Amino acid sequence: MNAGKRRMPRIAAVVGMAAAAVTGCSIVIAQPSEGHGVSAPASPASALAEGRQDTAATDMVAKVEPGVVIINAGLQYDGEAAAGTGIVLNARGLVLTNNHVIEDSTSVTATVPATGKTYTARVLGYDKSGDIALIQLKGASGLAGVPVGNSSAVKVGQTVIALGNAGGQNIIRTAAGNVTGLGETITASDDASSTGSETLHGMIQTNADIAPGDSGGPLASSTGVIGMDTAGGDPDNGQQAIGFAIPINTALLVAREIAAGRAGGVVAIGYPPFLGVILGSGSDGNPQDQAPQEQPPYGFSGSGSCSVSDVDISAPSAIAPVNSGVLVDGTLCGSPAARAEMTGGAVITAVNGQTVTSPDGLSRVLAPLHPGDTVSVTWVSPSGQEATSSIRLAAGPPA
Repeated sequence: MNAGKRRMPRIAAVVGMAAAAVTGCSIVIAQPSEGHGVSAPASPASALAEGRQDTAATDMVAKVEPGVVIINAGLQYDGEAAAGTGIVLNARGLVLTNNHVIEDSTSVTATVPATGKTYTARVLGYDKSGDIALIQLKGASGLAGVPVGNSSAVKVGQTVIALGNAGGQNIIRTAAGNVTGLGETITASDDASSTGSETLHGMIQTNADIAPGDSGGPLASSTGVIGMDTAGGDPDNGQQAIGFAIPINTALLVAREIAAGRAGGVVAIGYPPFLGVILGSGSDGNPQDQAPQEQPPYGFSGSGSCSVSDVDISAPSAIAPVNSGVLVDGTLCGSPAARAEMTGGAVITAVNGQTVTSPDGLSRVLAPLHPGDTVSVTWVSPSGQEATSSIRLAAGPPA
């Protein structure tokens, strides 16, 4: 709802598999992979030959693969690009994927390897706590949807195949294995994500070699897609193949809520309101305490001019002389806050006349609002001058 929050290092427990790079932790959640251009999809038959899969499994891949898309996301305010996978739900281009694939994205495209066509995508909504998102491919028609199985009927030992954009190479690859656990609870965090650790429940565990970039892709059995690939281990750290998938029944329940436009609880619809300020996080109301302590290598100071991203923000050279409010580390160029001439070192004290005393408090005030809403924002500049401005909120990156 604001610009991206500062990203703090976090120890990771499980990997989210749309990964730019797998970290050195034994198991990690990683940022989505960088894309490298679209190439032809690998042949299902040749990909499965190494796994010596039976005819039924080969047939299922042939049915599922036309409904798998490669997702590429631009993360303008993070100075990054990302890639993952998606599952086509209908001919008009409703696509299921992980929230962490589209998180912080300012642009999303999806390529259908079966046809070679690329579509601009719009985020319809997401469930951050469940790591589920639904996107719409603009202008899509006649797409092949995947055959959907019943995740409630899955058994340990059942043969499964994961499909996805492994390694972010823009090629759909397959990985065969078996179901090794049901109803698993995992905790994941991400050094590069703006969110903290997340706990996911009811996961399907598999020994299929789910790789970075597979996030959002289908986990298929002979009955159809039974799960959405979400997490996996780090083979570069010598770990055995391990992966986790959200049961497809669970994912589709959330997708139906999003498609119906029913916000509430954990489901967010559309894009969040965006002020364009770079903030810390937490409930501390002292602006001095909210200032970032680290000094980035490029020496960017939040005071004065705007920034093109929320990367490498250092403490503002001057902070407004107030004891309570929300410290602005910097503003993003072209954002509503920058156009209102708010600068790094300013302290926001009220929104629509309601006092705000911490970054978390500001988030709560903005949460019910929508892009296009106009709000009255009061802040104190680094020189001590109070200003109030009517600011029209923009559409921000998904949280």
